[in-house]
Amino acid sequence: MGLVIPWSFTLALLDGYAILTKFPIHQTGILQVILLGDSVLSVLTLAAGSSTAGIVDLLLKADVSFCPPRFCSRYQISVAMAFLTWFLLLISSLSNFWLLPSLYTD
Repeated sequence: MGLVIPWSFTLALLDGYAILTKFPIHQTGILQVILLGDSVLSVLTLAAGSSTAGIVDLLLKADVSFCPPRFCSRYQISVAMAFLTWFLLLISSLSNFWLLPSLYTD
């Protein structure tokens, strides 16, 4: 999950640079790199969210309480945010995948 924030920040800077310089970001090579990065991070985010959800479920259903309710609620919120991040990265990846063939027809 530590890769998602720098990746998103870099893409935001790239978008800002493209707007200021009127540089067309929709080029085949750039879009392929963005598509690959979004796809890899989407799979890694799903894996992180799923593994964290499994650990939280194990901690909550254990006979002896391994975590105070305050910490378990924080873990549950982090799992929800991981799945939200995965969903948004998946949407970004699929929209870029949908846009990619249109660059080859021009």
